[in-house]
Amino acid sequence: MGVLNVTPDSFSDGGRYADLDAAVGHGVRLRDAGAHLIDIGGESTRPGAERIDAATEADRVLPVIRELTAAGVLVSVDTSRARVAEAALAAGAAVVNDVSGGLADPDMARVVRDAHCPWVLMHWRGHSREMRELATYTDVVAEVRAELAERIDAALAVGVAADRLIVDPGLGFAKTAAHNWELSARLPELLDLGYPLLFGASRKSYLGGLLTAPDGTPRPTAQREAATVATSVLAVAAGAWGVRVHDVRATADALAVWAATGRPRLAVPSHEKKPAQHDHEHEVRP
Repeated sequence: MGVLNVTPDSFSDGGRYADLDAAVGHGVRLRDAGAHLIDIGGESTRPGAERIDAATEADRVLPVIRELTAAGVLVSVDTSRARVAEAALAAGAAVVNDVSGGLADPDMARVVRDAHCPWVLMHWRGHSREMRELATYTDVVAEVRAELAERIDAALAVGVAADRLIVDPGLGFAKTAAHNWELSARLPELLDLGYPLLFGASRKSYLGGLLTAPDGTPRPTAQREAATVATSVLAVAAGAWGVRVHDVRATADALAVWAATGRPRLAVPSHEKKPAQHDHEHEVRP
C-alpha cells in the first residue's frame, strides 16, 4: 500500500501533493514502483493535528480518486468519516482504511456493509489531539488484541462480511515507541485474531528515535527508509497481509529478495501460539 497524503500538514509529505496533478502523478509513480493499492488521505492524523471538516476532506481526496481510478490505479481512501468514505467509494475507491476502526463515525459500518468493500480496522483510542494521553497499557499487545477483537465483533454484528475485514495495530496511535516495538515483536499474537493484518511503520517517529545522531537528535523523517524497509520485511515474514509505506520501490525490492529466498517465515515458539479467535481462511481482495 503506497501512501498518498493530499494534505498540507501530514508528518512526512504534507504539502508535497496538494496540487491535483502532483498527487495523480505521484500515485501513478507509486503504482509503477510496485504498489498494489494507493492509500489517499485528506486529513492529517499525526499526533497533535487539528481536525478539518468533512467537506474540506472530501474536496481534497475525491478529485484524486477519480483521476487515479480513471488511470487504472486501484485506490483506498484513508478516512474515519462515513460521509467521505461513501463519496470516495462512489468516485472509484475500492477499500476504506479507517484509522478509528469504526469508532469515530458509527455510520461507517453501514457504508462498508452496503458497499461490500474491504475495511481496514485500525486500533484507535482517540483523535490526534488526545492520543498521547491515551497511551497507557498494562500489556499493550493483549489490550490492542482485545480492543481489535471488539471492533471486529461490532462490525460483524451489523452485517459486515468477515472476509471484508483487515486489522491494523495502529503503530504510533496512542502508542509510545516502546509500545510500537512490543507490538512489532509480538505480531503473531495479533495475527491469531484470524484476520489479514496491515502493518504501517513507515517513517514514524519511533524509527527516528532509534536512529539518533551522537548528540541525541532523531533521524530526520526522510532518512528513515532503511529502517522502514526492515520493519516491513519483518512484518511480512511474521505473516502480515500488507504493509503501508511512503517509498514503495525500496520495500518492493526488499520483498522481492525475501520472495526469491523462499519466503522464509519468522519462527514463533510453540508456547506463544494461541488459537485463533476468528477462523476465517480468506484473502481480502477489493
